[in-house]
Amino acid sequence: MSTETFEALARSPIRIATALPGPKAATMIAAAKEHMSPSLIHVYPLMVQRAAGCMVQDIDDNIFFDAQAGVAAAATGHCHPRIVDAMNKQAKTLVHICGTDFFYPGYGELSARLGGHADALSLAVLGKRVGWQTFLTNSGTEAVEAALKLCRFATRRTDIIAFRGGFHGRTYGSLSLTASKAKYRKHFGPLLAGVHHAPYGDAGFIEKQLFPRTVNPSDVAAIVVEPVLGEGGYIVPEAAFLQQLRAICDQHGIMLVFDEVQSGMGRTGRMFAAEHFGVVPDMFTLAKGLASGMPLGALVARKNVMTWPPGSHGSTCGGNPVCIASALATLDLLETGLVEASERVGNGFAAKLQEGLAHLPNVVEVRGLGLMLGVELSTDDEADRIAQECYARGLLVLECGDKAIRLSPPLIITESQAQMAAELFVSVVAKHA
Repeated sequence: MSTETFEALARSPIRIATALPGPKAATMIAAAKEHMSPSLIHVYPLMVQRAAGCMVQDIDDNIFFDAQAGVAAAATGHCHPRIVDAMNKQAKTLVHICGTDFFYPGYGELSARLGGHADALSLAVLGKRVGWQTFLTNSGTEAVEAALKLCRFATRRTDIIAFRGGFHGRTYGSLSLTASKAKYRKHFGPLLAGVHHAPYGDAGFIEKQLFPRTVNPSDVAAIVVEPVLGEGGYIVPEAAFLQQLRAICDQHGIMLVFDEVQSGMGRTGRMFAAEHFGVVPDMFTLAKGLASGMPLGALVARKNVMTWPPGSHGSTCGGNPVCIASALATLDLLETGLVEASERVGNGFAAKLQEGLAHLPNVVEVRGLGLMLGVELSTDDEADRIAQECYARGLLVLECGDKAIRLSPPLIITESQAQMAAELFVSVVAKHA
């Protein structure tokens, strides 16, 4: 899209001019669904034509405000000119060659920059840089799969501890960790053996229940946890929970893996959510906002842990040059203001939500960090009704957990846009109170 068209759409207000879905969308959706896997959820009958900034335009020219950023992936907004320019330039020189087998510019630079941010955390918490190395993947679930393999290789152990409510992906290893909704696992067993689940937020359960009754700690390769629960409800744990997990891992020689696929890359007002809790894991998994929605994930691990030999893991398209270009441009934007904006605007957004929703009987809690905000409603049906009406009024949100709605807009959201979105959301919730 031209610069003029991008700027016009990015500045556009919400505009719903037809019934939803509109006539063109209804026709196109009906035709497409005949050929698409029914496993796709399609939470709204929305046929997107284009998007810019925080705004999404459908095929019938209705314009929506995107308060979910493509499930928190479009961190720098839709079609950010600097991201598009970086990808265009890269696509003219090299689209693919395979990072497992060859070197090319970008892979090493991105790995170094991610490791630098991880070392900034270790320096702040531990008083020293520990050194990090990175393996690039196509997605978050692949990053989790890589972490599982590396944990088993590094420890020569088999078992994994994860948490109820956690979401780590849908491929077999990551699905074995996922415990946010039973539908994700239904009829797909048997899953990976040796996976044990504890209640999220309760580190004591591991030592009091799992270790004495279910698995000896000498058999545990890793504890995998989201430092802020994502799909499971946007739940922020007490810092002590993650600190206790670190202590358990240190005591028993277990790897601590932070799944920051959704919470990382500035989403919580810090580059990594781990920074809020003062805990340094042995590994991070990243994706979503890493490349502004392009298919790129990363396993970032301490250098003394990433000891697997050449050929023990690889990916044909992981670390694709065009995706890396997007990620480097994304980091440029995050490092020059967007992470700070996420905290500042997110705090204002949360305050508006808390002020507007505090007196409503159908609201249980407003919670979150930065621009990773969740509103828990009284029932799951209530959450669904509110999400659907938000869509009808031009506000794109997503449900999460048992009865919550997540608000995770692009990090470029302005204070005035956040106020508008908060007021619209409050008005919808109040209507159903």
